Parts: sequence; C-alpha cells; structure tokens
Amino acid sequence: MDAKNTIASGKAILGIEFGSTRIKAVLIDEDNQPIAQGSHQWENQLVDGLWTYSVEAIWYGLQDCYASLRADVMKQYGVEIEHLAAIGVSAMMHGYMPFGADGNILVPFRTWRNTTTNKASRFLTDLFHFPIPERWSISHLTQAILSGEDHVSRVDHVDTLAGYVHRKLTSRRVLGVGDASGMFPIDQETKSWREDLIKRYQEAMQPYGFTKDLHDILPEVLSAGKEAGVLTEEGARLLDPDGDIPSGIPLCPPEGDAGTGMVATNSVRKRTGNVSAGTSVFAMVVLEKPLKQSYPNVIDIVSTPDGNPVAMAHANNCTGDYDKWISLFGEAFQAAGLRLSKSELYQLLLTKALEGEADCGGLISYNYLSGESMTQVEDGRPLFVRSKQAKFTLANFMRSQVYGTMGALRTGMDVLFEKEHVQVDTLYGHGGFFKTPQVGQRLMAAALHTPLSVMQTAGEGGPWGMAILAGYLENGQGRTLQQYLSDVIFAHAESTTVQPDKQDMDGFDAYFKAYTRALPLERNAKDFIN
Repeated sequence: MDAKNTIASGKAILGIEFGSTRIKAVLIDEDNQPIAQGSHQWENQLVDGLWTYSVEAIWYGLQDCYASLRADVMKQYGVEIEHLAAIGVSAMMHGYMPFGADGNILVPFRTWRNTTTNKASRFLTDLFHFPIPERWSISHLTQAILSGEDHVSRVDHVDTLAGYVHRKLTSRRVLGVGDASGMFPIDQETKSWREDLIKRYQEAMQPYGFTKDLHDILPEVLSAGKEAGVLTEEGARLLDPDGDIPSGIPLCPPEGDAGTGMVATNSVRKRTGNVSAGTSVFAMVVLEKPLKQSYPNVIDIVSTPDGNPVAMAHANNCTGDYDKWISLFGEAFQAAGLRLSKSELYQLLLTKALEGEADCGGLISYNYLSGESMTQVEDGRPLFVRSKQAKFTLANFMRSQVYGTMGALRTGMDVLFEKEHVQVDTLYGHGGFFKTPQVGQRLMAAALHTPLSVMQTAGEGGPWGMAILAGYLENGQGRTLQQYLSDVIFAHAESTTVQPDKQDMDGFDAYFKAYTRALPLERNAKDFIN
C-alpha cells in the first residue's frame, strides 16, 4: 500500500540504465527501495567491422523498457505512473557518438567494445603523459581525425550514450563527471575538463586540419547533485509515447555504468572498491593518492560521480561467451525433452563449476568476443583449449568458463595490488555475474585474492544506483554524496562476505599461469579465423 501511494502521489524515483544486453528501469520508493522494474533485451550488432547499436534500437528499447515498467506497476499496484519525483539516465561508458549541427548522428554509435583506435590511444597517451584507453571518446574522435574520415569536418559535438539520451529528454547537453571521465581527462580540482590537455590537444591536431574548439565539442560537466534540466514535452513523448508522463520532471546528471556501480555498492569513499561483472567486467578502487606510474591499456584513471580519482581495470569480455555455452546446453536439454527456465539453467550449470577441480583440470577458456587491451589482444576469438591429458568433465568445463571471465581482469588487478600496493578496505561485487549464489562471489574472491562482499541489492546494480543519484538530486539536503550514501542509503544495508579459500586461490593461480602462457593462441587466432 505504501508503494502504491508513493507511485500514485508522484513521489517515486526512476533510474534507467542502458546496459550491453539489457536496458533496465528501476522505480524506488521514498525509502530508496526498489518497488517496480522494467527491462528490454537488446544486443549490439557488428556492422562494417564495428560494434554498434542503431539510434532506432536505442529509442525503441527505451520505450519498450518503460512500457515494461508501467506494466509491472499496474500488475503489482493497479495504478498508472502519472508523475515522478526525479529521473536519472545512465549507460555503458565511453564510445563515440558524433553529431552534426542539426543534432543528427554522423556515423553509427561506436561502442566501448571497439578496439580499432590503438594508434590514437598511443598518440594521446604520449601527448598527455596520461593513459588514454582505446574505448574513450577522445580516442575515437582522434582516430577519425588521423584516418581522415569524411564526417570529422561536420562534427558539431560528441556525446556518450547516456549524454545523448539525456539531451533528447531535456535539451540540455551535460554529462556527469563520472561518465565524462571516460571521454577526456578530468581536473580533480575543478571537476571538469583538464584545460592544459585541451590546449595541448588543439595544438597537436592543427597539422591534421582539425581546428575546432574542443570546449564546443565536449558537453558541460556536472557533479552528482547538480541540476541537469527537466523533462521536456518532446522528451516525455520519447519516453512514453502513450502520453501519460508529464513534462517538468527534474533529471540528475547522466552517468556511466561505472559511476552507478560505485553508488550501488557505496564505493565512493577512499579505499573502497567494487567489481561490476556482466557482459564486460571492471574493478575500481577509489584512490588515496596518485599512482606512482602510468599503465596504458591496463589501468584507467576515471572519477566517482562526485569527482574523486578512481583506478579502473576494465576488460571488454566477461559473461558473453559462457552465456552462449549455457544456451547451447539449454538446447541439448530441450532436445532431450527437459524444459528449464533461464534461471534454472544458469543455477544448474554455474553451480556445477564449484564441483570442478581448483585448477580446472587442464582446461582453458578465452571468452574474447572482442579485443582485449589488457592482454594485448587486438581482435578477439572465443577459444576453448585443453591438453590431451586434461580431465574433460562438465564441472571442470564450467569452472574454466567462469575462470575465463576473470583472466584479463586479474592482469590489471595484479598491477594495482602488487606493483602499486593499493589498499582496499571493502571490495563489493554487483551485476549479473553474482546472481547465482556463491559461484561468482566465491571464485572472484579467489581470483583477486581479496574478500568480496555482495549486498542484497547486488542484482539491481546500475539502474538502482542511477535512481539513487536521481534521489540525491532531490533529497541530498546539503550532504556530500559520501554522507548521503552512508547515512541514508546504506545505513542498514545487509551484505554477505566471502573470504578467499586457499585451495581456490592456488587453483586459480595455476589456471592463470596456463592462461597467460597460452595467450599467443588467442592473439593470433584472428589471422586464421574470420
């Protein structure tokens, strides 16, 4: 009844996140608890050698997701959503969406998954003396300039996916500082673009014929809690073509999925960190002090939604390949007349991994649907390999699939923990990888040699984190984001913590040595498998 009244009175808050395989909406009540959800399945397309989502897919997906949320509200509470207290939009970070002066996109959205910007990444890293990953927006723009792409002369502005959707909903071209930190380096004092690097960039690009002012091309940067516009009449119809949602609803700054993951796990304070694992996987630690040196293509420096520096180890590939294998096993069960739901299928097969030998018995899985910068893989090919003497059992196979999702991530985390001696008080896991009880949490703790906590809300992940940021806009009341999360959101949060098991750790270490030794197979697979 309380949830019904919250919705009917327009006090509910909406968070929407565009993930890699799902667009998800979460509605929260005045106690910040999820009370309804909606979702839309989608998948990136490989078009002309580049991973993309079409503009049509973006808007159809948003509308279908919101319609799904409305249906859930009606089913649970028997009311329509006629007003909201606030809205927040987040999406997968990085990538490249260039627009002309008319507001139309000039080339298809190039997602974070594309690794065709290596030349630009190296050029910018050398120019800035700061690590610029291949997936960052400035790498994509620079690669287009260096390659002489026709559309560059018509670029009016560049956005991320979250920034684009927010602009269409509000007409404001702004971006949360966390998402912005995946476009161009952020000044930790001003919480905006580094002016020294903008000046350096513009001087370096002039010989290539690029003379536009980067200030005009990049969006305005806003920290969490700042006013970021309201839903326009046009935006309201884009979200809800049926016309039930009104204009005038405030929106918070749009964010990236890294920022919402930090919020959803209360990981914005120094010495806190989180692991977000789904289609991609990344671990982030809020830094006490700058790293001693730079690690291009291994460690990124990004920001919390309130602008503090974060070290990120990001792998492009996580569950995408084992999703395919589980689907294949599902077909086999179906052919035998056994019909299992998706959740039952995942529960059955992933739990089997815990019965496998600690080192997977000589089986190795590479989950590389796309390239992987941390392991120097230019263009990925999924591979499963084994020795002739390997113990080829279902349990070992499934364990190798789970271990394979963490191979590239471990490469980056070794840098943070062993070379930089970064300290973490709390490491939280969230995302679809942790939905099956015990499996992901236990094996991730072993892979990272670190206790791993998972909150009850771990499965809600990004959209819930985005709803929290929208709530902070309305209810922050002068508190810092850190205070708001600790005092309001997580004051009574429940979590489970798993300590790394020594046998699991030793087993993963042995697997990781074999995985690393055989990486040349993966690096060269593109030359033989189209």
